[in-house]
Formats: sequence, structure tokens, C-alpha cells
Amino acid sequence: MDYIENVLEKLKEWARKLIETLLGPEAEPEPEPIPIPVNERSRQRR
Repeated sequence: MDYIENVLEKLKEWARKLIETLLGPEAEPEPEPIPIPVNERSRQRR
């Protein structure tokens, strides 16, 4: 069974490399924006 699992793992690697070569690398998720603190008191005074 280990032999079959190793072969399947290699096939997955080759398929992933082939897809990356044809379509480009996998899209990485965009980093989450960093919240910027806002002083609400200065906005309310008019």
C-alpha cells in the first residue's frame, strides 16, 4: 500500500507542476487590510 500511496503522491506533484506551468502559480489570497484607528471625537466637532 505504501508503494501505491507514494506513486499517487508523485502523480499529484507532477499534475500540480504541470498546471502551474500552463496556468501560472496558484493565486494567493489577498492579505487582510490592517485596521487604522480613527479618532471619532475630532470628526463629531463641527
